[in-house]
Amino acid sequence: MDRTSASQQSNYGKWTLSSSEDETEDSGIPSPPSSSRESRDSVPHYPCSDARKASHKRKANPVKFKEMSKKELIPAKKIKTETEVSGWCLSSSDEESKPTQVEQKGNIKADKIEVLVQSKKIQENIEVKQKKCKTPSDSQDTWDLLQAGEPFRFYLTKVMGIKPKYNSGALHIKDILSPLFGTLVSSAQFNYCFDIKWLVKQYPEEFRDKPLLIVHGEKRESKAKLHEDAHPYEHIRLCQAKLDIAFGTHHTKMMLLLYTEGLRVVIHTSNLIHEDWYQKTQGIWLSPLYPRLPEGASVSAGESSTNFRSDLVAYLASYNSPSLREWMDIIKQHDLSETRVYLIGSTPGRFQGNDKDKWGHFRLRKLLRENTSAAPGQETWPVIGQFSSIGSMGVDKTKWLCSEFTESLTTLGKSIKSLQKTEIPLHLIYPSVDNVRTSLEGYPAGGSLPYSIQTAQKQPWLHSYFHKWKAETSRRSQAMPHIKTYMRLSPDSQHLAWFLVTSANLSKAAWGSLEKNGAQLFIRSYELGVLFLPSAFETNTFNVKLNIYASNEPSSNAFPVPYDLPPEHYGAKDRPWVWNIPYVNAPDTHGNIWCPP
Repeated sequence: MDRTSASQQSNYGKWTLSSSEDETEDSGIPSPPSSSRESRDSVPHYPCSDARKASHKRKANPVKFKEMSKKELIPAKKIKTETEVSGWCLSSSDEESKPTQVEQKGNIKADKIEVLVQSKKIQENIEVKQKKCKTPSDSQDTWDLLQAGEPFRFYLTKVMGIKPKYNSGALHIKDILSPLFGTLVSSAQFNYCFDIKWLVKQYPEEFRDKPLLIVHGEKRESKAKLHEDAHPYEHIRLCQAKLDIAFGTHHTKMMLLLYTEGLRVVIHTSNLIHEDWYQKTQGIWLSPLYPRLPEGASVSAGESSTNFRSDLVAYLASYNSPSLREWMDIIKQHDLSETRVYLIGSTPGRFQGNDKDKWGHFRLRKLLRENTSAAPGQETWPVIGQFSSIGSMGVDKTKWLCSEFTESLTTLGKSIKSLQKTEIPLHLIYPSVDNVRTSLEGYPAGGSLPYSIQTAQKQPWLHSYFHKWKAETSRRSQAMPHIKTYMRLSPDSQHLAWFLVTSANLSKAAWGSLEKNGAQLFIRSYELGVLFLPSAFETNTFNVKLNIYASNEPSSNAFPVPYDLPPEHYGAKDRPWVWNIPYVNAPDTHGNIWCPP
């Protein structure tokens, strides 16, 4: 996660931010942000990345789009030269080829008026939708919610601003913590970013004093702030994940929920803050309710065919924490045999020998090698990666992306592939600037897409792989993705060889990279995800559910991929969203521009 704090300078001047922020009292359901600017801090009251802080500040003090003079519209020569040298365009709303000055004189005003009209129409459309739509936590029958996820138990989060029918079968955090899902005894929350006060309010009142363990990766000032926020709550304990390797993060997002009736495991993609459960596309895997094993059961009792229980215990053991040893014992006391997914985790360290296959992309490679087989022609199927942040990939595609990483994603069974890896199409889905600009949140949605200009300028070769975020199948095209998914898709987009939902973005820190001539795997961060393999569901491939809300589509073995397939490649004028540069030539859905601090 990039944590750059340098201020932006341009010929528009140095952007300054006010210290006002409105914070509405959380009723437990997502609600539209208030336009009030009462005296509040303009930074979040919880530790988070610089990109999130920039989004928070800009929401507090938006900069409205306005008619600009010709001098303001044309970037200064200095900036233009720098961006031309780096091959980067400061704003994706710039035309690829600039019109002549004569053309500009006649067109600037008309173009600006047209952009304003389009922006106003988009905003009016969103406001109309929000007035018509109920809030995402409108009550639904809990068992209907659970039934909607069968057989995969894969769900999306509810989104404010879309029609209620497109939130059917989706979950809000209050649904997950509902007493209808079980009578809570205690819980553990693993995550990257916590808003303690908000999180406590998501629990039903009768559960708000139940023991809660928060597993985090904060250090120094951020750790002190988290402890300060947790201090008023006597039922909360904190567990710091060890991060001794530079640039590593505790990025895992998991809930362990112990009930009087049993145990539930939730692996998801949302930070524990209001914004991540409001207008973003997020993914959730919700386990069955695991019953307690009878006294005297054998050590092997309660294990699934996917070895989920032993893998989860091994993942928790990697923290080397007494607090988590308690949860390891709890897991061993329950019957997890109904689990049909495989666990794929990352944990910081350098791994050799058999340990190398336990984590990161080598863990994925091992599972695909042992639990899949290549049907005729399947070895040429494209690979799709979809994510919300991007790390440094190296000077070219051979350094990691299209070598060791792609080799893991293209593994099918134990047969040796005869094709070169470069012949297997790789499609990467990451929001363009226009995706963010026209989203429900507008430009501030980019705070959860922390791809930095410093990283982007080093790897322009990567951007030729990029495809737009488009999710008409789930009606979430305007809900920016914080979900991360990877899959192997048939050329006709009808079938899946496998599907993975995870916290892991496209980075070596998350997935691991080889060292010592391939003898050692180096991982910086904690990550966690679940892999859906057809063999665990007694089929050869999954069908793709083309419209996940269509009632007339057969649902048996039809996986609800939350975005449109095949993905649409960036157009000539599209640019990937980069959070720490300004976008001032076109307004977003709220009529604002983006000026990072």
